[in-house]
Amino acid sequence: MQQVARLPRPLSAAIVAVLLVCAAAAWLIIISQAGSMRMGGIATMGAALFLITWLVMMVAMMFPSVAPMTLAFASVTRARGEGTLPTAVFVLGYLMVWTAVGLVPLGVLQALNQVWMTQPSWLPRVGGAVIILAGIYQFTPLKDGCLRACRSPLGFVINHNFGGGPLAAVRAGASHGLYCLGCCWALMAVLAVLGLMNIAWMAVIAAIFFIEKNVRRGELLPRIVGVACIAGGLAVLVWPALL
Repeated sequence: MQQVARLPRPLSAAIVAVLLVCAAAAWLIIISQAGSMRMGGIATMGAALFLITWLVMMVAMMFPSVAPMTLAFASVTRARGEGTLPTAVFVLGYLMVWTAVGLVPLGVLQALNQVWMTQPSWLPRVGGAVIILAGIYQFTPLKDGCLRACRSPLGFVINHNFGGGPLAAVRAGASHGLYCLGCCWALMAVLAVLGLMNIAWMAVIAAIFFIEKNVRRGELLPRIVGVACIAGGLAVLVWPALL
C-alpha cells in the first residue's frame, strides 16, 4: 500500500501560494499583452513566441485547478522522504504536455489565417461546428473518465505511482497532463474559435475547469456546458455574424 504523509499546513499553504502567484502573474502578462495579440497577430507569430504565449495562458488558466493534484503528489513524495523538488518536477511534467499541445492551435491558426484572406465567408460556420462538437464531447465516456481521474487527486497519484526520483515525477505530471487534456481540450477549442486572447472567455473557461474538477457536484457542470455549447454552435450556424 502506497504511504501518504499528511502535509504540514505551512507547506500546503506555500505550494498553493506559489501556484496562485504564478497564475496571477500569468494573468497580468496576458492582460497587458491582449491588445496587441488578437487573432491575426497570434496566427502570424513564430512558433517559439506562440508557444511561450500559450504556456503563459496555461499557467493562468490551469494552475488554480491543478493545486489539489499537486498537493496530493506532494503528500505521497513526502512519505518517501523525497522533499519538495519532485513536486516542482511534477508540475513541470504537467506543463510539458500542455506546451506540446500548443503546436496544434499554432498550426490551425496559421492555416486559417491564410484561408481567411481568400474565402472568409464559411469560416464562422466552421467555428459553429467546432462549438457543437465541443458540446457533444461533454457527454462522452472519455470526458467522464478523464474528469473522474482529475476529481480524485490522491487516488490518481496512487494509481500513477512511477516510483521515486525526478523522472518518475515527470511521468506522473505528464500523466496528469494527459488526463487534464482529456477534460479540457474541447473547451480550449471553443476558446480558439472565440479568440485565444479574449480575456473574458478565458476567465469563464478557466472557472469552468476549476469548478468541474474541484467543487462538490462539479461533475454535473459539463452537462450544462455541453447544452450551452450545442445551442450556441447551432445559433452560429444560423447567424454566422455572431462570430
